[in-house]
Amino acid sequence: MNKPRRLSRLVLKLAAVAAAMVPALAVAPGASATQQEMAAPPNVLTCTTDTDGYWGHAHCTNNTGVVTAFRVKVVCGEWPDARGDWKTLNPGASDVSSARCFGGTGVGSVNWEEG
Repeated sequence: MNKPRRLSRLVLKLAAVAAAMVPALAVAPGASATQQEMAAPPNVLTCTTDTDGYWGHAHCTNNTGVVTAFRVKVVCGEWPDARGDWKTLNPGASDVSSARCFGGTGVGSVNWEEG
């Protein structure tokens, strides 16, 4: 008779812990997304991207009055993702950042990050 009671107590404790975690898990992703949106500055560059299968390119123009930098981010299929060199753009300047997938199935997507 002791074993069923121990199991019951354990089950009740686990259920209580799970019930306590559900509200925290439901709120956390939304809260963190809001914080990320608030922390991330708006894009200041005008960029286009292209690929030829294994290379990804970001062509960016700085349309603001401040110096900013960017680099390309390439998602590679079945291979580690690639990042291009940082390029610094003066106001009104344009440049290209490129990165290559050295294996796998090639480029899955191309984007850029500002910094």
